[in-house]
Amino acid sequence: MMTTSATDSSPDLWLPLPVDVWQDTYQTLHLWTQIIGKIRLALAPKANHWWHSALYVTPCGLTTSTIPDGTRSFQITFNFLNHQLLIETSDGMTKTIALAPRSVADFYQAVMSTLKDIGIEVHIWTMPQEIADPIPFEQDEQHAAYDPKSAQRFWQILLQVDRLLKVFRARYAGKCSPVHFFWGSFDLAVTRFSGRRAPEHPGGVPHMADWVTRDAYSHEVSSCGFWFGGGAIEALFYAYAYPAPEGFQDYPIQPQEAFYSTEMQEFILPYEALRQAGNPDAKVLEFLQSTYEAAANLGHWDVTALEYKPVVKG
Repeated sequence: MMTTSATDSSPDLWLPLPVDVWQDTYQTLHLWTQIIGKIRLALAPKANHWWHSALYVTPCGLTTSTIPDGTRSFQITFNFLNHQLLIETSDGMTKTIALAPRSVADFYQAVMSTLKDIGIEVHIWTMPQEIADPIPFEQDEQHAAYDPKSAQRFWQILLQVDRLLKVFRARYAGKCSPVHFFWGSFDLAVTRFSGRRAPEHPGGVPHMADWVTRDAYSHEVSSCGFWFGGGAIEALFYAYAYPAPEGFQDYPIQPQEAFYSTEMQEFILPYEALRQAGNPDAKVLEFLQSTYEAAANLGHWDVTALEYKPVVKG
């Protein structure tokens, strides 16, 4: 296997962000990202496993990347340094919307009217996804918090997670997803594929349509990522397999702070435990690698073909 080194990081890069400290901003930002994500979903060509719907981490925030609109293109970016939503078009137009305390309904109206003003017509389903008790965007006056420091800390954590997920992704020669941010579940993820089709997913995933789930899990996967938590659950790294091979939950993984959660049915590495441990970069990469090996070894993946080999010179 080819190894890609990651520079050891200071724990200071892994900033604390307990759920209760930023809960209100978290909920509002979750809904704002859904609005922007649904715009990409509506206009981008459909890709396998819903990859065309995701957002991507940038040096200043999150972006849709380039979205086609007829013969022109545009991009929407959350800038958490300047606290602006930036809309840029291929014909040189630029519009900004302030990221500040404002309701979801107000944000939705500002985004849609701005797009219309620059000649971009798009219609989205305004019901939030993967959220309990959803309120249509245009009616939601309840969620209106935006704390700039919390939003910026959210992005700074994403930067570190994105960096390591990309190191991990680079080690794989088989089919692999981009490192991308799913606005429905509000997590950053990367997925490796065995190359074989999976049994049809039974569905039943909370707040997700069965036909969406079945397309997402049409092939065998080992997936991992970072979730910011919710309710009583704090932020964590996670890893799971579909289908989970026999013995998966009992497979020995690293680091020692990680374990299998029977409640979540996946391996988890609590973010706060990682912050308190030494050398967070190494521990994250140990977690990602060992949980992948649980899926690949127990699932009899063709690891010889799927993993890179070291290049020997001379």
